Amino acid sequence: MTHLWIRAEQRDNEERVGLTPKGARALLDAGMRVTVEHSSVRAIPIDGYVDAGCEIAPENSWPTAPADAIIFGLKELPEDGSPLTHRHILFGHAYKGQPSGQILLKRFKAGGGTLYDLEYLVDEQERRVAAFGYWAGYAGAAVSLKCWVAQQRGDIVGPVSVYPSAASLQSDLNSELSAIGTSRPTAIVIGALGRVGTGASDLCTALGIQVTKWDLAETASGGPFPEILSHDIFLNCILARPGTPIFVPASAKIDPRILSVIGDIACDPDSDFSPIKVYDHTTTWDEPALRVHNTPPLDVTAIDNLPSMLPIESSEDYADQLLPSLLALNTLDSGVWGRAKATFEQHILEV
Repeated sequence: MTHLWIRAEQRDNEERVGLTPKGARALLDAGMRVTVEHSSVRAIPIDGYVDAGCEIAPENSWPTAPADAIIFGLKELPEDGSPLTHRHILFGHAYKGQPSGQILLKRFKAGGGTLYDLEYLVDEQERRVAAFGYWAGYAGAAVSLKCWVAQQRGDIVGPVSVYPSAASLQSDLNSELSAIGTSRPTAIVIGALGRVGTGASDLCTALGIQVTKWDLAETASGGPFPEILSHDIFLNCILARPGTPIFVPASAKIDPRILSVIGDIACDPDSDFSPIKVYDHTTTWDEPALRVHNTPPLDVTAIDNLPSMLPIESSEDYADQLLPSLLALNTLDSGVWGRAKATFEQHILEV
């Protein structure tokens, strides 16, 4: 019997979950065993999982789960260096040369476990089967706008937090923009046809912000792209890959520009393929903006778990997308899971 173990998230500011009670019931009906850990932070209460018929385990008890359990979480595992013996489903951020990813792979190699990286769950056409993209774009645009508003006040943005709904976030932003008494900024979105770009564009449009929407056709020349510097806000919504052009070179800090906020929603600054060369590390919920130039100001915001600003909506959306693949967990050596395992095995050889 396939045994899926839903672990509590141990990352700060992470309230999302990849399986809802409705989805858990579907897995149980399909003959799987489902264990859900208690969580002091999860946005969806444990009661729903109890009612669905799941087994309930103590918070953070996954290291002692049965050896055949498949451990499912979203964000990083605690960085304690321990060997990883189980099969894990999570966002590993391990296959693009990231230093932390190499450490993670070494832990899997030491323990004999397997990583099924959520970013690399793809169908036969190499398209991802599930993504948080829309809500990442929505929240990333929101934080970028907060950065711009703070600049208009001669300040740098303060901490950001969780919102109960997209409507409440939009209302808050509308109030902040109206309070500064200036015209609204212009924004350019690259990757506008994808999930992330759609979310970013939708929020900007809802707030009356003029949006320039670019995708592959507009960036096919390979650059440079001076148009980016002529907007107030640049929202990067593409997943960096080999061959991705540079959108913002290091010289942009001192080049003549209107640009004052970069929202790197794709958020992969330590990848060799990052298209934004003015910064090299992520930002945080407590300090959302990194000021890379003072006069005129240029702030970069790059929070790597943005959808958790809207944990209920983003969890429900993602879980619905992923459920068909979870229902196929009893065929781990083929299909979406087989492809993810092959990707892991390719990279583990390089560790």
